[in-house]
Amino acid sequence: MTQRIDTTFSRLKSDGKSAFVAYMMGGDPDRATSMELLKAMPDAGVDIIELGIPFTDPMADGPVIEEAGIRARASGTTLTSVLDMATEFRAENDTTPIIVMGYCNPIHQMGYEAFAANAKAAGVDGAIIVDLPPEEDAELRAAFEVYDLALIRLATPTTDAARLPRVVQGTKGFVYYVSMTGVTGAAMNKPGAIKDQVAKVREASGLPVVVGFGVKTPERAAEIATDADGVVVGTAIVQTMHEDGVDAALALIRSLADAAHS
Repeated sequence: MTQRIDTTFSRLKSDGKSAFVAYMMGGDPDRATSMELLKAMPDAGVDIIELGIPFTDPMADGPVIEEAGIRARASGTTLTSVLDMATEFRAENDTTPIIVMGYCNPIHQMGYEAFAANAKAAGVDGAIIVDLPPEEDAELRAAFEVYDLALIRLATPTTDAARLPRVVQGTKGFVYYVSMTGVTGAAMNKPGAIKDQVAKVREASGLPVVVGFGVKTPERAAEIATDADGVVVGTAIVQTMHEDGVDAALALIRSLADAAHS
Protein backbone atom coordinates (compact mmCIF):
# COMPACT_ATOMS: atom_id res chain seq x y z
CA MET A 1 0.00 0.00 0.00
CA THR A 2 1.15 3.50 -0.70
CA GLN A 3 -0.01 4.28 2.86
CA ARG A 4 2.94 2.33 4.30
CA ILE A 5 5.37 4.43 2.25
CA ASP A 6 3.68 7.72 3.14
CA THR A 7 3.58 6.82 6.83
CA THR A 8 7.27 5.94 6.82
CA PHE A 9 8.35 9.24 5.31
CA SER A 10 6.01 11.21 7.59
CA ARG A 11 7.41 9.50 10.68
CA LEU A 12 11.00 10.09 9.65
CA LYS A 13 10.34 13.71 8.77
CA SER A 14 8.80 14.33 12.16
CA ASP A 15 11.93 12.82 13.71
CA GLY A 16 14.19 14.99 11.57
CA LYS A 17 15.65 12.00 9.73
CA SER A 18 16.14 10.87 6.15
CA ALA A 19 15.04 7.39 5.11
CA PHE A 20 17.52 4.61 4.62
CA VAL A 21 16.53 2.48 1.64
CA ALA A 22 18.40 -0.81 1.13
CA TYR A 23 18.45 -2.91 -2.03
CA MET A 24 18.97 -6.66 -2.07
CA MET A 25 18.62 -9.21 -4.86
CA GLY A 26 15.84 -11.69 -4.19
CA GLY A 27 17.11 -15.26 -4.17
CA ASP A 28 20.82 -14.44 -4.04
CA PRO A 29 22.54 -16.82 -3.51
CA ASP A 30 19.47 -18.88 -2.60
CA ARG A 31 16.05 -18.32 -1.08
CA ALA A 32 16.94 -19.28 2.50
CA THR A 33 19.98 -17.01 2.72
CA SER A 34 18.30 -14.04 1.06
CA MET A 35 15.23 -14.55 3.24
CA GLU A 36 17.45 -14.35 6.31
CA LEU A 37 18.80 -11.00 5.14
CA LEU A 38 15.36 -9.70 4.14
CA LYS A 39 13.79 -10.43 7.51
CA ALA A 40 16.71 -8.88 9.43
CA MET A 41 16.83 -5.61 7.49
CA PRO A 42 14.27 -3.60 9.51
CA ASP A 43 15.99 -4.29 12.84
CA ALA A 44 19.28 -3.22 11.24
CA GLY A 45 17.78 0.21 10.48
CA VAL A 46 16.29 -0.18 7.01
CA ASP A 47 13.21 2.00 6.52
CA ILE A 48 12.26 0.85 3.01
CA ILE A 49 13.36 -2.36 1.29
CA GLU A 50 14.03 -2.62 -2.43
CA LEU A 51 13.72 -6.27 -3.37
CA GLY A 52 15.38 -7.06 -6.67
CA ILE A 53 13.86 -9.32 -9.33
CA PRO A 54 16.60 -11.12 -11.30
CA PHE A 55 16.56 -10.66 -15.07
CA THR A 56 18.63 -11.98 -17.96
CA ASP A 57 19.49 -8.55 -19.44
CA PRO A 58 19.86 -6.03 -16.57
CA MET A 59 20.92 -3.03 -18.64
CA ALA A 60 21.01 -0.53 -15.77
CA ASP A 61 23.02 -2.73 -13.42
CA GLY A 62 26.75 -2.91 -12.90
CA PRO A 63 28.63 -6.19 -12.61
CA VAL A 64 27.98 -6.75 -8.89
CA ILE A 65 24.20 -6.73 -9.19
CA GLU A 66 24.27 -8.42 -12.59
CA GLU A 67 26.21 -11.32 -11.06
CA ALA A 68 23.81 -11.41 -8.11
CA GLY A 69 20.98 -11.84 -10.60
CA ILE A 70 22.84 -14.68 -12.30
CA ARG A 71 23.27 -16.45 -8.95
CA ALA A 72 19.62 -15.87 -8.09
CA ARG A 73 18.39 -17.27 -11.39
CA ALA A 74 20.71 -20.26 -11.02
CA SER A 75 19.07 -20.99 -7.67
CA GLY A 76 15.65 -21.01 -9.37
CA THR A 77 14.49 -17.51 -8.47
CA THR A 78 11.63 -16.08 -10.54
CA LEU A 79 9.26 -13.13 -10.30
CA THR A 80 6.78 -15.40 -8.55
CA SER A 81 9.30 -16.62 -5.99
CA VAL A 82 10.35 -13.02 -5.22
CA LEU A 83 6.70 -12.20 -4.52
CA ASP A 84 6.58 -15.31 -2.33
CA MET A 85 9.50 -13.89 -0.34
CA ALA A 86 7.49 -10.70 0.22
CA THR A 87 4.55 -12.79 1.43
CA GLU A 88 6.75 -14.59 3.95
CA PHE A 89 8.22 -11.27 5.12
CA ARG A 90 4.76 -9.77 5.60
CA ALA A 91 3.74 -12.61 7.92
CA GLU A 92 6.19 -11.11 10.44
CA ASN A 93 6.36 -7.43 9.48
CA ASP A 94 3.39 -5.32 8.43
CA THR A 95 4.99 -1.88 8.61
CA THR A 96 8.21 -1.77 6.54
CA PRO A 97 7.49 -0.89 2.89
CA ILE A 98 8.72 -3.28 0.20
CA ILE A 99 9.40 -1.99 -3.30
CA VAL A 100 10.18 -4.59 -5.93
CA MET A 101 12.74 -3.44 -8.48
CA GLY A 102 13.45 -4.94 -11.84
CA TYR A 103 12.72 -4.93 -15.55
CA CYS A 104 9.54 -5.00 -17.56
CA ASN A 105 9.81 -8.32 -19.40
CA PRO A 106 8.96 -10.71 -16.51
CA ILE A 107 6.07 -8.45 -15.47
CA HIS A 108 4.79 -8.22 -19.03
CA GLN A 109 4.93 -12.01 -19.26
CA MET A 110 2.89 -12.36 -16.07
CA GLY A 111 0.46 -9.66 -17.24
CA TYR A 112 0.19 -6.19 -15.72
CA GLU A 113 -3.16 -6.84 -14.04
CA ALA A 114 -2.01 -10.19 -12.66
CA PHE A 115 1.25 -8.70 -11.45
CA ALA A 116 -0.54 -5.89 -9.63
CA ALA A 117 -2.96 -8.34 -8.02
CA ASN A 118 -0.18 -10.72 -7.00
CA ALA A 119 2.02 -7.92 -5.68
CA LYS A 120 -0.84 -6.54 -3.59
CA ALA A 121 -1.60 -10.00 -2.20
CA ALA A 122 2.08 -10.43 -1.30
CA GLY A 123 2.16 -7.18 0.67
CA VAL A 124 4.31 -5.31 -1.83
CA ASP A 125 3.87 -1.52 -1.73
CA GLY A 126 5.16 -0.52 -5.14
CA ALA A 127 7.60 -1.14 -7.95
CA ILE A 128 10.47 0.46 -9.80
CA ILE A 129 10.55 -0.81 -13.38
CA VAL A 130 13.84 0.45 -14.71
CA ASP A 131 13.20 0.06 -18.44
CA LEU A 132 9.53 1.15 -18.61
CA PRO A 133 9.37 4.89 -19.40
CA PRO A 134 6.31 7.06 -18.69
CA GLU A 135 5.26 6.90 -22.33
CA GLU A 136 4.89 3.11 -22.08
CA ASP A 137 3.61 2.47 -18.54
CA ALA A 138 -0.05 3.51 -18.79
CA GLU A 139 -1.36 -0.07 -18.60
CA LEU A 140 0.74 -0.94 -15.57
CA ARG A 141 -0.06 2.38 -13.90
CA ALA A 142 -3.79 1.77 -14.36
CA ALA A 143 -3.48 -1.66 -12.73
CA PHE A 144 -1.48 -0.15 -9.87
CA GLU A 145 -4.21 2.43 -9.31
CA VAL A 146 -6.76 -0.36 -8.82
CA TYR A 147 -4.61 -2.07 -6.19
CA ASP A 148 -3.22 1.08 -4.51
CA LEU A 149 0.39 0.37 -5.45
CA ALA A 150 3.08 2.98 -6.05
CA LEU A 151 4.71 3.10 -9.46
CA ILE A 152 8.00 4.81 -8.65
CA ARG A 153 9.87 6.53 -11.44
CA LEU A 154 13.51 7.42 -11.93
CA ALA A 155 14.79 10.95 -12.51
CA THR A 156 18.38 11.38 -13.68
CA PRO A 157 20.95 14.14 -14.26
CA THR A 158 19.80 14.20 -17.89
CA THR A 159 16.10 14.72 -17.01
CA ASP A 160 15.65 18.32 -18.11
CA ALA A 161 12.97 20.85 -17.13
CA ALA A 162 10.83 19.97 -20.14
CA ARG A 163 10.73 16.25 -19.36
CA LEU A 164 10.63 16.30 -15.56
CA PRO A 165 6.85 16.97 -15.30
CA ARG A 166 6.22 13.94 -17.49
CA VAL A 167 8.48 11.76 -15.34
CA VAL A 168 6.82 12.69 -12.05
CA GLN A 169 3.23 12.64 -13.34
CA GLY A 170 1.49 9.61 -11.86
CA THR A 171 4.42 8.77 -9.60
CA LYS A 172 3.47 7.80 -6.05
CA GLY A 173 5.37 7.16 -2.85
CA PHE A 174 8.64 8.84 -3.78
CA VAL A 175 10.84 9.71 -6.73
CA TYR A 176 14.14 7.87 -7.13
CA TYR A 177 16.86 10.26 -8.22
CA VAL A 178 19.69 8.45 -10.02
CA SER A 179 22.75 10.35 -8.92
CA MET A 180 24.83 9.84 -12.06
CA THR A 181 24.72 8.65 -15.63
CA GLY A 182 25.81 5.03 -15.88
CA VAL A 183 25.06 1.74 -14.17
CA THR A 184 24.57 0.81 -10.53
CA GLY A 185 27.70 1.01 -8.40
CA ALA A 186 29.45 3.66 -10.50
CA ALA A 187 30.93 6.86 -9.07
CA MET A 188 28.50 9.50 -7.85
CA ASN A 189 28.37 13.08 -9.08
CA LYS A 190 29.39 15.95 -6.81
CA PRO A 191 27.04 16.52 -3.85
CA GLY A 192 26.38 20.15 -4.80
CA ALA A 193 24.86 19.15 -8.11
CA ILE A 194 22.76 16.51 -6.37
CA LYS A 195 21.38 19.06 -3.90
CA ASP A 196 20.14 21.29 -6.72
CA GLN A 197 18.60 18.41 -8.64
CA VAL A 198 16.86 16.98 -5.58
CA ALA A 199 15.27 20.36 -4.92
CA LYS A 200 13.99 20.56 -8.51
CA VAL A 201 12.54 17.04 -8.44
CA ARG A 202 10.91 17.60 -5.06
CA GLU A 203 9.33 20.86 -6.27
CA ALA A 204 8.03 19.25 -9.47
CA SER A 205 6.64 16.13 -7.81
CA GLY A 206 5.58 17.21 -4.35
CA LEU A 207 6.98 13.86 -3.20
CA PRO A 208 9.97 12.74 -1.16
CA VAL A 209 13.12 12.26 -3.24
CA VAL A 210 15.58 9.47 -2.52
CA VAL A 211 19.05 9.33 -4.03
CA GLY A 212 20.78 6.17 -5.19
CA PHE A 213 23.34 4.68 -7.60
CA GLY A 214 26.85 5.17 -6.29
CA VAL A 215 26.33 5.56 -2.52
CA LYS A 216 28.81 3.13 -0.97
CA THR A 217 30.00 4.48 2.38
CA PRO A 218 28.43 5.80 5.60
CA GLU A 219 30.19 9.11 4.99
CA ARG A 220 28.58 9.57 1.61
CA ALA A 221 25.20 8.37 2.92
CA ALA A 222 25.31 11.04 5.64
CA GLU A 223 26.32 13.67 3.09
CA ILE A 224 23.44 12.83 0.75
CA ALA A 225 20.95 12.60 3.63
CA THR A 226 21.44 16.28 4.42
CA ASP A 227 19.81 17.19 1.09
CA ALA A 228 17.56 14.24 0.19
CA ASP A 229 14.56 12.62 1.85
CA GLY A 230 16.23 9.23 1.60
CA VAL A 231 19.42 7.44 0.64
CA VAL A 232 19.56 4.18 -1.32
CA VAL A 233 22.43 1.70 -1.09
CA GLY A 234 22.50 -1.47 -3.16
CA THR A 235 25.77 -2.54 -4.73
CA ALA A 236 27.82 -2.30 -1.53
CA ILE A 237 25.29 -4.44 0.35
CA VAL A 238 25.03 -7.03 -2.42
CA GLN A 239 28.81 -7.28 -2.70
CA THR A 240 29.33 -7.62 1.05
CA MET A 241 26.61 -10.25 1.24
CA HIS A 242 28.27 -12.25 -1.51
CA GLU A 243 31.82 -11.97 -0.19
CA ASP A 244 31.29 -12.14 3.59
CA GLY A 245 27.76 -13.35 4.29
CA VAL A 246 24.60 -12.14 6.00
CA ASP A 247 26.16 -10.95 9.26
CA ALA A 248 28.69 -8.76 7.47
CA ALA A 249 25.98 -7.33 5.21
CA LEU A 250 23.87 -6.47 8.25
CA ALA A 251 26.83 -4.80 9.94
CA LEU A 252 27.32 -2.62 6.86
CA ILE A 253 23.59 -1.89 6.74
CA ARG A 254 23.62 -0.72 10.38
CA SER A 255 26.48 1.66 9.74
CA LEU A 256 24.81 3.06 6.61
CA ALA A 257 21.44 3.40 8.32
CA ASP A 258 22.97 5.21 11.30
CA ALA A 259 24.71 7.60 8.91
CA ALA A 260 21.57 8.28 6.88
CA HIS A 261 19.51 8.84 10.02
CA SER A 262 22.10 11.19 11.52
